[in-house]
Amino acid sequence: MSDAEQSRPSWTFFTNHARVLSVIARDPGVRVRDIAAACLLTERAVQAILVDLEDGGYLTRRRSGRRNIYQVVPGTEVRHPADRGRAVADALDLPEPESPSGTAADAPRADTGEQELGRRDRMDSGG
Repeated sequence: MSDAEQSRPSWTFFTNHARVLSVIARDPGVRVRDIAAACLLTERAVQAILVDLEDGGYLTRRRSGRRNIYQVVPGTEVRHPADRGRAVADALDLPEPESPSGTAADAPRADTGEQELGRRDRMDSGG
C-alpha cells in the first residue's frame, strides 16, 4: 500500500445508500449493474441496498418491460435524528417535481429569490 493510500482517512462522507439513491435520482431507469459500477459496489450489495431503500419508503420500483424504473419518493426525510425534518430531496439536491401546469410544484416566488440564488451558488461551487 502506498503512503498516499495509508494517509487517507478510513471513513467516507456519503453512505452507500446515499450513493445508490443519488444515482437513481439522476437516472430512474438505471440498471443494477450500472449502479454497482458507479458506486464501486457489487451488484449483490446494490440489490440489498435497493431493498432497504424500498422497505424504508425512500423509493418505489415498477417494471417497464424487462427493466425496473425507480422513483425517489418525494417528501421522505433523512433518517438521522440530527437531520430531523430535512427532506432526502434537499440532501440530494433533486429538482422539484413539476405540477400539471408544467412549473415546479413549489416554485419560488419573487420574495424567495434569495433562497434560489443560494441554491444556484451551491450548485456552481460543487456543493
